[in-house]
Amino acid sequence: MGFIMDGLDSEAYDRTYSDGELVRRVVGYFRPEGRRMLAVAGAVAVGSVVEAMVPVIISRGLDAMAATPSITLIVVLALAVAFTGCLGWAFNYVRQLLSAKAVGNVVLALREDAFTAVTQRDLSFFDEFSSGKIVSRVTSDTQDFSQVVTLTIDLASQILQVVVITAVLFAIDYRLALITLAVAPLVVIVALSFRRVARRVTQQARRAQAAVNSTVQQAVTGIGVTKSFRQEGAVYSSFRRTNQQVFRLTLQQGLVFDAIFPILGALNGLALAALVYFGGLLAIAGLLTAGSWYLFIQGLNVFFFPLTSIASFWSQFQLGLAAAERVFALLDAPARVVQRASEPVTELSGQVEFREVTFQYVDDQPVLDAFSLAIAAGEALAIVGHTGAGKSSLARLIARFYEYQAGEILVDGRDIRTLDLSQYRRYLGVVPQMPFLFYGTVRDNIRYGRPEASDADVELAASKIAGGEWVGLLPQGLDTQVGERGGRISLGQRQLVALARMELQDPAIAILDEATASVDPMTESQIQDGLDVVMSERTSIVIAHRLSTVRRADRIIVLDRGRIVEEGTHRGLLAAGGHYADLYNTYFRHQSLEYVEAAPEILGAGQS
Repeated sequence: MGFIMDGLDSEAYDRTYSDGELVRRVVGYFRPEGRRMLAVAGAVAVGSVVEAMVPVIISRGLDAMAATPSITLIVVLALAVAFTGCLGWAFNYVRQLLSAKAVGNVVLALREDAFTAVTQRDLSFFDEFSSGKIVSRVTSDTQDFSQVVTLTIDLASQILQVVVITAVLFAIDYRLALITLAVAPLVVIVALSFRRVARRVTQQARRAQAAVNSTVQQAVTGIGVTKSFRQEGAVYSSFRRTNQQVFRLTLQQGLVFDAIFPILGALNGLALAALVYFGGLLAIAGLLTAGSWYLFIQGLNVFFFPLTSIASFWSQFQLGLAAAERVFALLDAPARVVQRASEPVTELSGQVEFREVTFQYVDDQPVLDAFSLAIAAGEALAIVGHTGAGKSSLARLIARFYEYQAGEILVDGRDIRTLDLSQYRRYLGVVPQMPFLFYGTVRDNIRYGRPEASDADVELAASKIAGGEWVGLLPQGLDTQVGERGGRISLGQRQLVALARMELQDPAIAILDEATASVDPMTESQIQDGLDVVMSERTSIVIAHRLSTVRRADRIIVLDRGRIVEEGTHRGLLAAGGHYADLYNTYFRHQSLEYVEAAPEILGAGQS
């Protein structure tokens, strides 16, 4: 069966919980619903007793009619059965109404906790694990958990019915009662024998479903690229393989779960045959009335149905525990970015310092090794270097998106590991290379960092970016719908929205990763004007791809394999004829029609 399980390994943060530990965690979520659950328990108890009394009433009615047959007695018996059934329905309705509210509240809390856990994970978590599978845990697994809780309440009702009917059966004839009870251990043994295999196939089925969710999400998100490269067939083939894997696992799960019922049916048949035989002998001998014999036959059904449900429930219980296990594993996933304290941050001047910082994404593959850098408050720093030099890593570490392994990063002389992260990031503005816009209007996206900002504040921030001319080019201005991920507007316009968003936020430290995508000259000019605005009067750290930005920076550092190999001004570095000069001639020079304000001999040195 190895081919069925291919690609369904557990995630690195998955854990194995004991059933007892999982149940305790689940009970913890039900504590706020204590009163409602007590009412549910009361309704279950009374309703179960009432429903268990139906065969008792019929049995006693049969004995009474055998002694003195009459139409009146039949009518009374029918009315008694009808009234008892209606009363049982009423208590069952109350129980289901209250339990639905309790379960709904618990699932709401669990799903909120799961979503909160997702939002609090650091970025390295999302680098390592598929977002589609994470979504599956927050949605599908919490839903499966709710279903098992509902089944638990139903099971409690059925168990109470077993207790009541067992007491009645023993009161009538202990010998037949023992025959009936003899079925119970066999049913329990059969159910428990399925325990381990049920948990395993259920876990695999859930992982397969998560893989489908991940495949669909990736296909939909990248549909533009798929169509551009005419890879619809390849995407479909990938989905088909994953979907067939889900089919095979779901089929296997169904076969495992359904195999229990023929076994239980055989046990029921044996018990029924024994009751018919021995009960018939007792009835012929006059030691058992017809009504009591009926009660035992009916009691076996009442007794056996909950036991069958228990066995069936065990499969569902394993499904719910497997789902709960996946959700709790997400909740308990260890954080990699760990704050040593949560000191308040009321304002920042923007001074940043790296002291002997060592950082790596993967063990034994350092990106930065004993890296040191000081950035003055209000300084505009441009970072240049080849791909993989560590430019983006510096920005991510300042934003505290990743944990570094050694050294210190200080902001205004304070270790960022001791700061309240939420307050710290209030003074930090980040514009990534590919700005992400949420579904909604341009206005909504500009306001994202400051939800309390007024329309006037949003309009002012937009007007500061390139004089606001770009807003007039949008179909409905600031009320233009950007679509999913900003797909309805151009990349350049998305960059301008992101810059306006940062301007409205007014951070002390601005981190900008300039996009490398080509834009038209007008948008290029607008983006540069916007950069000038957001970099003004605040500490600015720019991963530079544009010559205009590099030349306007107060200082340029050149990174190579996580080390600063050169630093200085544009003119001075170009004159030195080193790494920066090579980068200039390779990447930057074509961006300008003129060489630079340098003597021809300097350019010649840079080209050498």
